Amino acid sequence: MSKYWSPLAASLVPYVPGEQPKDKKYIKLNTNENPYPPSPKVLEAIREAANADLRLYPDPTCDALVRKIADYYGVRPEQVFVGNGSDEVLAFAFGAFFDPADPILFPDITYSFYKVYAEFFGLKAELIPLDERFEVPFELFDRENGGIVLPNPNAPTAILAPLDAFRGLLARNPDHVVMIDEAYIDFGGQSAVELVKEFPNALVVQTLSKSRSLAGIRVGFAIGSEELIEGLNRVKNSFNSYTLDRVALAAAIASFDDEVYFRTTTERVILTREAASDKLRQMGFEVTDSRANFVFISHPAIAAKTLFEQLREKGILVRYFNQPRIDNHLRVSIGTDEEMDAFLTALQEIVAARR
Repeated sequence: MSKYWSPLAASLVPYVPGEQPKDKKYIKLNTNENPYPPSPKVLEAIREAANADLRLYPDPTCDALVRKIADYYGVRPEQVFVGNGSDEVLAFAFGAFFDPADPILFPDITYSFYKVYAEFFGLKAELIPLDERFEVPFELFDRENGGIVLPNPNAPTAILAPLDAFRGLLARNPDHVVMIDEAYIDFGGQSAVELVKEFPNALVVQTLSKSRSLAGIRVGFAIGSEELIEGLNRVKNSFNSYTLDRVALAAAIASFDDEVYFRTTTERVILTREAASDKLRQMGFEVTDSRANFVFISHPAIAAKTLFEQLREKGILVRYFNQPRIDNHLRVSIGTDEEMDAFLTALQEIVAARR
């Protein structure tokens, strides 16, 4: 602890991203990146945007991208907010919509950044336990609150909740924002964007990092009522008027112009996920019903930490969470077919050696 830190900085427990070691070449299945490159149209747009205009500030309102997203999802531009990755959008939302006087609700097993945001903004958080199948017990969210945050599919469990459950939750909480984090929705789920048209308290957050292969560009967005979007812009413009640079804006717009590529690559990930899940179950692993670009697995006889360490020795990175209820599970990102074959072969060797 530094004597120069503020009390806030000293109290924070920051989010820890997946490791990015550089000691040797690894098969990276630990950060939920897309195994396929961005669309060729995106790469061409990046090349074109990297020109002399980089001396100029980007559009602070990101109008062209906002209109593109609005057209794509069938909403008005006034209902769209864009930011530097969905993490930034989520952070702005925590600051815009939640009051320290009232507890916000989110699952006990979920994206760990939610706890960090709550602490940063001085919010009280109540963690709602997932059930024994790691599914969201929506009925337990029917309690006094100052807002609700739910990812769908959830992370790291990969489980998708039905849209009707969110419809009921929104109807029962008309005075508070229900934020639906859809970072992985394109890998087998139905977006809740349609609920924005019914409920002014619904905020849907998405990212281009996963399904559009743009984790290195950092673009996220939110769709909600005009009132919610205005709140986000008030917070954003109190931090940084220029959250998206010219190259990011060009890449993001182009990613929505190549629907065929988007559908093709997401379908490839889904097919690989299903094939890998079947093989894992045949090997004796328990695998949740994933609708994301990762699987959540455990083995009845081999500890997850042991699997994690032995896979790392074999040059394969997966994500291990040393926390209650899931410390015997691994989150495994879906790679290419070749990467998943290497992962499954390594697992078979580890399991065989334990017999």
